[in-house]
This record gives sequence, C-alpha cells and structure tokens, in this order.
Amino acid sequence: MPLRLLDLFLTGLHLLIIGFNLFGWLWPRFRKPHLLLVAATAASWLLLGLWFGLGYCPITDWQWQVKVKLGERNLPNSFIKYYADWLTGCDFSPALVDTWTALLFALTAFLSVYVNFFRTKTYKP
Repeated sequence: MPLRLLDLFLTGLHLLIIGFNLFGWLWPRFRKPHLLLVAATAASWLLLGLWFGLGYCPITDWQWQVKVKLGERNLPNSFIKYYADWLTGCDFSPALVDTWTALLFALTAFLSVYVNFFRTKTYKP
C-alpha cells in the first residue's frame, strides 16, 4: 500500500476511534462495544504506557513511522495535537491538548460505565 494512502487510512482510523470513544455511548446498540473500546484505549494509554510512555497509542506510533518515511519531522507525541494544529493552523500547547484529551476521555469513560451498568431504562420513542 502506498505510504500516502496508508497515512490517510491511519488518519481515518484515528478519527473513527476518537469519534466513537467520545460519542459511542449515546446509542444503546453501541454501548457494549463502546465500553470495550474505552477499556482498550485506557489499557493502551496506561498499561502500554508503562513501557512506552503515558498516553501511548500504537496507531499513532505506526502513523508517525509512516509520516517520517514521508518526510515529516518534529511530530508531537499526540495525534490529537497534530490534527488540531493542522486543522486550525495554531500551535496548541501539548499540555493543554493532553489535559483536554484526558478530561474528555474520563467523562466519556464515566458515561459509558454509567449507561452500561447503572442506567436501567432506555428511552424508546
């Protein structure tokens, strides 16, 4: 697969995972898969993070390897920072991006646990 196509694929995969992590808990049929993805994300960030650094994401690691082969340099640790900078043309503080990422992830993880284990009624129009 050509490197540019692989880079686009990994960007799409990242955006899909981020979007599902943020909003997958909203739909009853996706709540269990959402909880599994949240657990996998947390395991990557925390458990793999013991060896590779807190917040480690293998997809980011693979994508950065592709981007380096494409000639990009000085890549941040975070795909979210990279993409936020790219979209806006700004240079966001890595600490700010990491803080917001962690806060939103914690909120969505809490909501996923709540809707999967504590909420007993689902609204059906």
